[in-house]
Amino acid sequence: MFQSLVDKMSQAFSKFRNKGKLTEADVKAGMREVKLALEADVNFKVVKDFVAKVTERAVGSEVLESLVPSQQIVKIVNEELIALMGGTNSKLEVASKPPTVILMCGLQGSGKT
Repeated sequence: MFQSLVDKMSQAFSKFRNKGKLTEADVKAGMREVKLALEADVNFKVVKDFVAKVTERAVGSEVLESLVPSQQIVKIVNEELIALMGGTNSKLEVASKPPTVILMCGLQGSGKT
């Protein structure tokens, strides 16, 4: 399941790699591909907010005028994914009296068992 998502995201980013300079239309087309890749497995509101944040940062002059815009886009997506997932590590709290209850959640077919 995760490999399928990785493949879809890689395919979306491949459109950026072929361009020497990005336009706002290029960014929006690429973000549409990212949105389609995520929508099958992620809540649509989360995807909508995520794509809006990435697009807002990506259409800034620093990305459109950078030497390697495709790398800038990947960097922005990475930073926004980290922010979306929490960005900080937290320790597992073990109950003072057993049992410790742990909720395992993830996509269907992602190997929770």
